[in-house]
Amino acid sequence: MNKGKLFRLSVLITITVLIFAACFLNGYAEVKEFRWGTSSTGSSGHRALVTLTTLLNREMENYHFTVLPTPGAVFTVKKYAMEEMDGLYGADVAFYELSEDANRFKGFSSQIKRYPVQSFWGYTLEVGLAIHADNIGKFKEWRDLSGEKVFTGPAAWDVRAALERPLKVLNVGHEYVDIDLGMVSSALSAGHISAINAYTSGGGSSISPWLQEAELGTDIAILNPSEEEIEILKKAGIEVVDVQPDVFETDVHVDVIKRVPFFYGFHTGPEVMPEEDVYQMLKIIENNAAELAKQNPIYRQIQENMVDIQLRGVKATINFVPVHPGLAKYLREKGVWNSNWNDRIAK
Repeated sequence: MNKGKLFRLSVLITITVLIFAACFLNGYAEVKEFRWGTSSTGSSGHRALVTLTTLLNREMENYHFTVLPTPGAVFTVKKYAMEEMDGLYGADVAFYELSEDANRFKGFSSQIKRYPVQSFWGYTLEVGLAIHADNIGKFKEWRDLSGEKVFTGPAAWDVRAALERPLKVLNVGHEYVDIDLGMVSSALSAGHISAINAYTSGGGSSISPWLQEAELGTDIAILNPSEEEIEILKKAGIEVVDVQPDVFETDVHVDVIKRVPFFYGFHTGPEVMPEEDVYQMLKIIENNAAELAKQNPIYRQIQENMVDIQLRGVKATINFVPVHPGLAKYLREKGVWNSNWNDRIAK
């Protein structure tokens, strides 16, 4: 081979290597670091997001999702609004308070740099009460807890806000007590508190690790609202659903559990994740719903009917926060999008 041909071959090889290197570096540079906030380690929300991001990190090559545990879901809504996180853990009750500038969001509106958007509804949580089994004869309905010390959940958590609402409707004048999650069983056993928020997740498919610890540490009994209380709640527009007691490992002393559900999801906005990416994320979740449910029972509602849980979540919050265009596209494709919501699609 003469020197001219050798030179041209060397140039060709060099150019080829540079092209491949440029493509590799370009692909690497396009991987977006995505910081997704959730509730504290040991909570249902933390465990659910770990399950979800494990799937998404495998299937969405242009993103790298990091789970950020925080003091509570409301904290993630605020941090997202302040542009300090890329994704949030949001519930319908929190979005209502945000839209009304009320309760946990009172005075927060001045700090909002971008408004939260709904993009994926994962499951419902179902809130309700449990007492120590020794007090079954003493407490027979929720209103019997008037004047009693009750742990309705950590102060910043949505489960507390979701349970306080029906208690307020029923005029249960309880005294709220905030305690460490690791001390729940001992506090209940010692009588330092009379009741706890024994909430379930995913339509009654699972309970939080801290509650599992509590039920194994003491003899808890579910305290259901009475039939009269259920009617009062329904008239106030509060749904009450049935949950099977076998979600608990121990005997909780009832044949059926009555609970008040609310919606939870992991959300982001179009300025962080564009329409097509959120749409593809939803398709990935839908196509891998069985795997998610196997890894974490909280996703059984997604496995049973992904479209239904998205639609119910949107209906519950359409007046509170905008809808991500990727979620709107997904629901249009499924034939369930309401055209009256078009002006609620985030820009």
